[in-house]
Amino acid sequence: MPRLPDGDPAPDSGQLPAGALELLGRRPFGIYLHVPFCRVRCGYCDFNTYTLTELGPGASTSTFVDTTLAELDLARAVLGESAPPVDTIFVGGGTPTMLAAADLVKAVDGIRQRFGLADDVEVTTEANPDSVTPDSLQQLADGGFTRISLGMQSAVPHVLATLDRTHDPAGVGTAVRAAQDAGLVTSVDLIYGTPGESVDDWRRSLDQAISLGSEHVSAYALVVEEGTKLAAQVRRGEVVRPDDDDEATKYEIADEVLTAAGFDWYEVSNWTRTPAGRCRHNDGYWTGGDWWGVGPGAHSHVGGVRWWNVKHPRAYAGRLAERLSPAAGRETLTAEQVRDEQVLLRVRVRDGLGVDDLDEVGRLAVAGLVADGLVDGTAAVRDRRVVLTLRGRLLADTVVRRLLG
Repeated sequence: MPRLPDGDPAPDSGQLPAGALELLGRRPFGIYLHVPFCRVRCGYCDFNTYTLTELGPGASTSTFVDTTLAELDLARAVLGESAPPVDTIFVGGGTPTMLAAADLVKAVDGIRQRFGLADDVEVTTEANPDSVTPDSLQQLADGGFTRISLGMQSAVPHVLATLDRTHDPAGVGTAVRAAQDAGLVTSVDLIYGTPGESVDDWRRSLDQAISLGSEHVSAYALVVEEGTKLAAQVRRGEVVRPDDDDEATKYEIADEVLTAAGFDWYEVSNWTRTPAGRCRHNDGYWTGGDWWGVGPGAHSHVGGVRWWNVKHPRAYAGRLAERLSPAAGRETLTAEQVRDEQVLLRVRVRDGLGVDDLDEVGRLAVAGLVADGLVDGTAAVRDRRVVLTLRGRLLADTVVRRLLG
């Protein structure tokens, strides 16, 4: 599990510099709620998650939402009259649906009561296929949720076993259909590059994902993160480290298969059938929006100030019980950092990055990137946009480094 950044001390009051609030409301504003509970810890995962036996006293699923409401009270006080209605809510984890559907709805109601919601608000929760039922999904839809992202990961049992996933592949279709029947927009998440996964295995997973009729598919390369069970298995030689060439091949297959099925990429790892199917909450991250992250270890960004909460649920609950901000540290971004992050994030989306938004070094690099087949030449010349080609998506980090000099 990665450690938190060092940063600067965060005030116990949670107050932000006055300048951070000046543009609040002129950009998308979202709330991210981190639910850190999982039934089991997957071997590849380095997110801030805990099984219930790891938590000890002072952190409970039954009291968790009430604790987060205390942080929402803090958020409302800090943002004050500048606080706009919330455009998007994203509940992630962990496995958010380890909480009762009524508790998740209570959290959304708490956000509504403190901030108000935009008329077209997007409200998403992540879920494991075996952590939802038709009844719980209907409760979520009736309570204001509009979208669900289901962790499918693979349609192949031996791949799921390597990833320590506990659900039956057949249960994914059942969960997706139940979510659709409840009126929720559905997305499925896939992982490629798992040790032992063949190309045929990957194609089978893609075909299964497409057959479900979901509006959105995310596909992520497996990364071996230090401190995880998978990293230890690789180090001991029990499993083979994912191969870069294999993952590149599988990414190309994903784009080919999904495109043929009527999907379009809109971010390097995300495809949707229609523009309306995009995850607007994530768009806010990629395009420099503002968001308040609620929960243990959650990160926030408002007006060029970024901060992050203490990680352990007991420490998080303890600080809020004492009416203190749960923030562990923060940083105020410099103009150079803002520019670098704009390049890093916006170059990954289909809309691309304006050539005129680059500094001189970046603008001079564009021609070479076009010549190398990494950036679309027509978009660069006609639209003055840096838009990645398929090869460029595979080498997005290289493109960013060259644009930043």
